[in-house]
Amino acid sequence: MSTMNLARREGSLLGDSMTMFGRSLKLSMRSPEAIFMALIVPAVLMVVFVYVFGGAMDVGGYSVVNFIVPGIILQTIGQGMPAIAVRVNSDMTKGIVDRFRTMPIAKSSILVGHAFATLVQSAITVAATIGAALLVGFRPSAGLIEWLMIAGILVLYIFMMAWLAVVSGVHAKESESAAGLMSMIGILPFLSSGFVPTETMPWALRVFAENQPMTPIINTMRALMLDQPLPDGALRAAILWCVGLTVVFYGMALAIYQRKTRR
Repeated sequence: MSTMNLARREGSLLGDSMTMFGRSLKLSMRSPEAIFMALIVPAVLMVVFVYVFGGAMDVGGYSVVNFIVPGIILQTIGQGMPAIAVRVNSDMTKGIVDRFRTMPIAKSSILVGHAFATLVQSAITVAATIGAALLVGFRPSAGLIEWLMIAGILVLYIFMMAWLAVVSGVHAKESESAAGLMSMIGILPFLSSGFVPTETMPWALRVFAENQPMTPIINTMRALMLDQPLPDGALRAAILWCVGLTVVFYGMALAIYQRKTRR
């Protein structure tokens, strides 16, 4: 086989990933339930936490809505991840991947396409969440630079979660298992500084909350949204958590995918 034919057979990772991105995005758009949840869940969570729980929440000198918006954003992003894991698992278990393997495409492009489609879907969810927050009284004071930093952090966070969902999808033997793992991960924003200050928590829970990825991400976003000084080390910790875990999950996803597709 000539070098040109071999290169053609392996495919272009970028081009093939964009093709798979379009495919994954179309699949997600064909699920009206997912679109409905992405738009409605943020509004429901805002109403519940601001108007039902808000009067009983002690968030220091903040208004409740200003305090909880970063946590709600991460929570709503996480709630979309089980659907990503199910779509990846469906590709793995229903023969689609076997068909793609016979085509001259980059092998990892299938997974990369799912990850990039997740970014677009999550961006819609974030926009819906911020819109709902504004309606119930959220009043950020961030400038352009702060919003750009927030956007950058969210992109890193979404990719981290997307690759975890891909790992869950390629590893699980059935869609229920893939979705179940991501649903469990979805509770982490509640066990962080997203809804109450960690100082109000029992000691053991406080130690966990202050040393898991969600807390520095939330603290950084909250400070940027409200134009306050960044907590010491929070931005660095947020970036390191997101980038480090993305690399780990990406490597795990490719390793599991390659092992399963060799069979």
